[in-house]
Formats: sequence, C-alpha cells, structure tokens
Amino acid sequence: MPGLLTFHSAREAIDAYLDSLLTQRKLSDHTVDNYRRDLLQLHEMAEDIPLEKLTHHQIRRFVSKLHAGGMNPRSIARKLSAWRGFYQWLAEQTGLPANPAEAIKAPRRARTLPKALSVDDAVQLVTTPSPAPRRNPEDTLTPLCNQAMFELLYSSGLRVSELTGLDIHPVQEKGYTSQGWINLDNQEITVTGKGSKTRIVPVGQAAADAIRSWISVREQLLQPQEEDGQRALFINQRGRRMTPRIIQMRLKAHAKMLGLPLSVHPHVLRHSFASHVLQSSGDLRAVQEMLGHASISSTQVYTALDFQHLARIYDATHPRAKKK
Repeated sequence: MPGLLTFHSAREAIDAYLDSLLTQRKLSDHTVDNYRRDLLQLHEMAEDIPLEKLTHHQIRRFVSKLHAGGMNPRSIARKLSAWRGFYQWLAEQTGLPANPAEAIKAPRRARTLPKALSVDDAVQLVTTPSPAPRRNPEDTLTPLCNQAMFELLYSSGLRVSELTGLDIHPVQEKGYTSQGWINLDNQEITVTGKGSKTRIVPVGQAAADAIRSWISVREQLLQPQEEDGQRALFINQRGRRMTPRIIQMRLKAHAKMLGLPLSVHPHVLRHSFASHVLQSSGDLRAVQEMLGHASISSTQVYTALDFQHLARIYDATHPRAKKK
C-alpha cells in the first residue's frame, strides 16, 4: 500500500479516489461528478485543516452548518455518504486510523411520496402522438421517436439514463460494451442500472409496436461519422445518441400540450409504472426486481401511493364516506 506521504495535498487524494471510482467501481461520470462536488465542499469547509486530520466532531459541525444554511436532509445524506466512502478508501491507502464521518447521521427528512400520474393520464400521455417540431413541420420521425421512448419509459419503468443507454442490439468490441439493448423477439430489454447491476425487464405490446415503428424509420437519421449513434436505439435528428436532457424537454413539452396536472419528467413515468403495476398485482417483490432496487424499502414507498389510490376510490364511491 502507498504510505501516508503518497498524497501531497487534499486535491491529489481526492483526484486519486475519484479515479478509483471510475476505473475500479465503474461508476458513471455523472455520479463521480457529484462525489467531486461533495468532497471539494468538504475541503473548502475544512479550510486550513488537512482532511486526514479532521475529527468526528468537526464533521458533525459541518453537517450542522449545512443544515442551518437550509440544505435539505437528502442532500446532506448524500454528502455524508461521499465523505464516508472517501475516508474508508483513504484508510485503506494510507492507514488512517479512523473514519471521522462514520456513524454521523443526516437530519431526519420528511417522508415525501413520489409523484405519479393517474392511469388515465399516463395512457393519454403515451398514446397521444406528439406534433412535429415547429421549426420543421414536415418532420415525421421525431413524433415516432417520442412515442417509442414515452411508451417504453411507462411500459418498463426505466430510468432515463437506462433508456438513453439502450443499443439496438448487444455490442462488444474493443473499447465498447453495450450497457443495455432491446430484444423485440422476446419483448424484453436488458439494462445496466445503478451499481452496474444488470437486469432484464419485459416490454409491453404497445411499447414494442411503437419501437418497431420507430426502428422502421430510424436508419433515415443515421450518420456514418456518428459511430455511437449507429449503435443507439434512440437517436436525435443529427444521428447522435439521445441525451437525458432532450428526452426531459420533449416529455415536458408533450405533457404541457396535453394539459396534464403534473410537471412531467421521465421519473414520473417510472413512478407511474411502479404504482400502477403494484395496484394491479400487489406483488412488491416483482416491482422491486423490475425497477432494479437493491433494497425492498426503496420500493415500499409505492405501497403508500397504492393506499392513496384506494382511499380516493373509497371517498368517491362509499355511501357513508362523504362528509356532510
């Protein structure tokens, strides 16, 4: 193992840790960027104190300062997780005797339920065709792409990053391995989710039909110079792999056009998928597996949405439910 003097500065140690997250743990660039921000904030709060000299009480004081400054408990919990991971790694590399962030808990946060569409609103959203872009009224490809993406998000409960990572078929070549792909013959997709965990999720018939319609015209947008776009299932007008930001903008505009009550983003469709499958089946374990949740507790939040749905039905239909 490298000695304590291997890292000549906090920034050098942070950079080495982040590099290990990318190369060894295979975390995404987005996740590593979040870790970088959290660790640099710790470095800034420490001021002139070397990171390896920080104590448990100082870390606790930093947490109190963040909370007093208005930071929400969820963000504080994420920062603490990043700090704990860094110090654990630092101990392995340098023999640091203790993890100063260990056992420090973030302030309790109010339990908030995920926002989900009603079944009718979700169906309206994914079945209503998108109009062609205003700048190009003759564009018939964008509406087909949108419908295929929206149907798949609702059909399979994907994260938007999982959707954009889908290839049209599995690819393994020098420098590239598919993180996800679709198999229309079996009506299923293989995706790599958080923690590099791979799962297989079914695709409903409506989504499969929409994807077939999109694939039939997709080649019109392919560009020879866009190698990644040629692999991607969903591409934009320039033949490049679709980005989460573009999908967010298209979905939000589509929902606004339909006058839906929520500000709809891709995760709302994921929540709607989970809530509606749970309402119909009551099978929490199946929903957990399809969502790719590591812990059943992450999935149990949808049981509250299921109860809210039943409560609304009761209030609307039971003759003794209405208040006088």
